Amino acid sequence: MLIKKVILGSFLSLGLLISGEEILAQNTHEMPHSKNSQTTEFQRIEQQLWVKAAVTAGGLGLIGLNLWWFLLSKAKSQKATSSNGIQEVTITVDGGYEPSRVVLNVGQRVRLNFLRNDPSSCLEKVVFPDFHIAQDLQLNQTTPIEFTPEKTGEYTFACGMNMFRGVVEVR
Repeated sequence: MLIKKVILGSFLSLGLLISGEEILAQNTHEMPHSKNSQTTEFQRIEQQLWVKAAVTAGGLGLIGLNLWWFLLSKAKSQKATSSNGIQEVTITVDGGYEPSRVVLNVGQRVRLNFLRNDPSSCLEKVVFPDFHIAQDLQLNQTTPIEFTPEKTGEYTFACGMNMFRGVVEVR
């Protein structure tokens, strides 16, 4: 309901801007006619309709992108495959973590294989604060991290600077 109100309010505000309000700008590029007379008046600048429409369309596009990014996009998840009693998932590190959500079973050994392709210094390390794990990741190599989740829940992992994050969901 809140999203509908925000979108409706945005459309109404933009409609008011387009509806004939003219943009006023101070005329600062002209020199005064005499030394003693300085103009403090504003001069009207008429904007063409296509300019108003282009700015409005760009603004609506950015609003839509923000709504999708923060409210509608979902993290990609992957369930771990189990072999020889170990749950295993490969996570690619390239501008973030892919998949950024991993689904695991409780009480079973886990091996997360981090393949780092991104040379960014931020992604040199991965930290699992709930499991007391901080591991350096070598560039263009796979680094395995093993642990056993004892309780169900969601546990976050992040880069060394806490800018990129992922979630381990234990069921």
